[in-house]
Amino acid sequence: MAAGHKVTVYGAYGHTGRFVVAELLERGFVPVLAGRDAEKLRALAESHPGLEVRPASVDDPASLDRALSGAAAVINSAGPFATTSAPLIEAALRAEIPYVDVAAEIEANVDTFERFADRARAAGAVIVPAMAFYGGLGDLLATAAMGDWTEADEAHIAYGLNNWHPTEGTRAAGAVSRQRRDGARVVFRNGRLDYRQDDMTTLKWPFPEPMGTREVIGEFTMADVVTIPSHLPIPEVRTYMTTEAARDLSSPDTPAPAAVDESGRSTQTFLVDVVVRSGDTERRAVASGQDIYAVTAPLAVEAVARIVTGRTRTVGVASAGEIFDAADFLRALSSHISLELRP
Repeated sequence: MAAGHKVTVYGAYGHTGRFVVAELLERGFVPVLAGRDAEKLRALAESHPGLEVRPASVDDPASLDRALSGAAAVINSAGPFATTSAPLIEAALRAEIPYVDVAAEIEANVDTFERFADRARAAGAVIVPAMAFYGGLGDLLATAAMGDWTEADEAHIAYGLNNWHPTEGTRAAGAVSRQRRDGARVVFRNGRLDYRQDDMTTLKWPFPEPMGTREVIGEFTMADVVTIPSHLPIPEVRTYMTTEAARDLSSPDTPAPAAVDESGRSTQTFLVDVVVRSGDTERRAVASGQDIYAVTAPLAVEAVARIVTGRTRTVGVASAGEIFDAADFLRALSSHISLELRP
């Protein structure tokens, strides 16, 4: 059983980090509160008496070692991940514990696969990047939809969000990604990432009812273009976003998420529609729920629970769909998402 294991949460006081801490407690884990701001950590600890506070900075390896000491795993929920991922992974490798993050940054996830794949495999270590709403959920849905297929021609992931009030961390991560791309946008075509300067297009996507057909931004590219091709031979991976959510994200005036229930969730709802195609045949997987930040927590915590109890399929740097039984993983989240597989 995973209950009682200590799990260090780096960035515990952040918006997503707070959801992760709450989910760990709900599952019987013992969160260790870590991050750069000692004052914010102590304020969070006041709401959770008895939890350890371990301030740590990514430019201070010794402090990271102290933050991970005695933990069974670490969950990194502190962006921008271009800054935090590599130092936390290095610390996890030194501590010989699994590393999970919730990075949505495409380039940061590419860096994790490229920089650590060989070392992690050789060490028998487990590193799971993008174990979140973006990157992790889409990968699990695409893998489950594939079923017994070993390859496909295309994967399409359409995000039906009724709104998107970004957190401060989301805005900071987006700024880092735009800077790294020098303003270009990225797509996944012909089996590789391609950076382009042309404009994105809008089109209609036939979401399942009750959402129905909605206008989406085509090639609104998310971390799924890293996670899915990392283990599935699909040369075309495209992601889409409802136009109202894209407008919210791009507007500097959109407020941060506001809690509407005691768990801290916002009014945001989502429907993720995944279609994989092989020739003229397609398979579909659909997930729906409330609040993309809140649902990231059970994704990351379920991943840790499976890793520490040995319910994994590989070692090294691996996406959710490769390392876990995708359909079983999704079914385990039934209290957080509604799932429909349409083979």
